[in-house]
Amino acid sequence: MEDFVCFIFTIHLKTDTLGKQPLRRGFTKDKTLSSIFNIEMVKDKTAEEIKQIWQQYFAAKDTVYAVIPEEKFDLIWNRAQSCPTFLCALPRREGYEFFVGQWTGAELHFTALINIQTRGEAAASQLILYHYPELKEEKGIVLMTAEMDSTFLNVAEAQCIANQVQLFYATDRKETYALVETFNFRPNEFKYMSVIAELEQSGLGAELKCAQNQHKT
Repeated sequence: MEDFVCFIFTIHLKTDTLGKQPLRRGFTKDKTLSSIFNIEMVKDKTAEEIKQIWQQYFAAKDTVYAVIPEEKFDLIWNRAQSCPTFLCALPRREGYEFFVGQWTGAELHFTALINIQTRGEAAASQLILYHYPELKEEKGIVLMTAEMDSTFLNVAEAQCIANQVQLFYATDRKETYALVETFNFRPNEFKYMSVIAELEQSGLGAELKCAQNQHKT
């Protein structure tokens, strides 16, 4: 199984740098699923088998990855069309740092708010999530992986940011998604502390703080 997993991932990108590249504005241009994954080799596989292959391959990489069910991705995608930007809170040892998420097609770019405030449009992103819907219609799944600036974020921190996409865009709670709508349509009414409250209520903040404490020790 391990040999097969390695075989279906093509060598268009150096696998030892995938997910750890210091990223400039724009990151990897035109990053497609076929540039890292041999789609033809998995056409006879089930969604669960493809999920296992994807997870097994990226588990050895210092990056963020996921396999998203079609229904959940469609909900996220539809909401992103009307609300393409949002604010995420990242727990740090001293307080929180905010990141602005911006959808660009199927890519979701995250940039530290402080960088945007100081550098404006020249601010480089620290994390990009790449969503690949090529298998959505046939297999009912969307594959996701990421590139991050490892000088700014570690994997646990990047994962915390990525998890907030589902927390805010795939939620069933009207109050939670209302924060996204407020940020996009009524920014003057948006309250930063509401994001922190949702993050803490979800448990994602506590998970990251636990990981940070373990790393510290």
